[in-house]
Amino acid sequence: MPDITPGKPERHEDEAELLGGAQSVPGSEADPDDVPGRTEPAPPLSRRAARRGAAPGKETAAQGSPFLSWLREIATVVVIAVVLSFLIKTFLFRAFYIPSESMVNTLDVNDRIFVNLLVPQPFALQHGDVVVFKDSQGWLPPTQKATPGPFTWVQDALVFVGLLPDETNQHLVKRVIGLPGDHVTCCDSSARVSINGTVLNETYINPAQVPEAKPFDVVVPQGKIWVMGDNRNNSADSREHTTVNGGFINISDVEGKATVIAWPINRWQIIDNHSDVFRNVPAPSPQNTSSPTAPASK
Repeated sequence: MPDITPGKPERHEDEAELLGGAQSVPGSEADPDDVPGRTEPAPPLSRRAARRGAAPGKETAAQGSPFLSWLREIATVVVIAVVLSFLIKTFLFRAFYIPSESMVNTLDVNDRIFVNLLVPQPFALQHGDVVVFKDSQGWLPPTQKATPGPFTWVQDALVFVGLLPDETNQHLVKRVIGLPGDHVTCCDSSARVSINGTVLNETYINPAQVPEAKPFDVVVPQGKIWVMGDNRNNSADSREHTTVNGGFINISDVEGKATVIAWPINRWQIIDNHSDVFRNVPAPSPQNTSSPTAPASK
């Protein structure tokens, strides 16, 4: 018969393992607080104090001023925003201001637009794209430099990082009508433009005016484009500058493709290239595309 002390439950080995090996000693009922030499453990340090190696009670001093911490966070956010804005302005998008009515109704005076800098490289231009280009051909009259004011540097800094449009450089905005090799002519009996023999029904032209017939007949050379304004009767475009570079714009002068009207708020919209207008335009003839020195005008 097993030896079991009356009045006490039988103990098993697995009980000791579950309790972490803490086995009771018969007759020891002493209070743990009365063990000689036992001291209370120090209260645990907070996570921040432990990280800084600070003693308890000095945590508040180690944290520093809440106002300075707030200033550091604000400065970090501002620096990140400026860097991101500069990178976007340099490689992706850039803001421009519309000062004239040559693109009404598509663009109104005082509109602010964003231009996609990935066009024409690495993405190619297409018929109907609205583009911003540098005035390397002298289409615009020279501008006088404004007298610097006390806060001009603030505006210059905002323009530099891309938060304000650059209004000092000479740029123009027009719609691409002819691409390299295209044979572009005007006009039929309704003053309509033709590309490679196909008459265009240009739905984007300002409906408030009937376009005037200004005849021209050109073949677009390689590396150049033929551009026209949507407000045909109030646009000094390729038609008006055939004596300079044949009226063509160098593709290398194109800053990018206008993609969206960003301001004013009630004008927010994507700028359409009206690809349906050019859907039936055939490819240019091989003799026009094979030569980089195609005739500028006829």
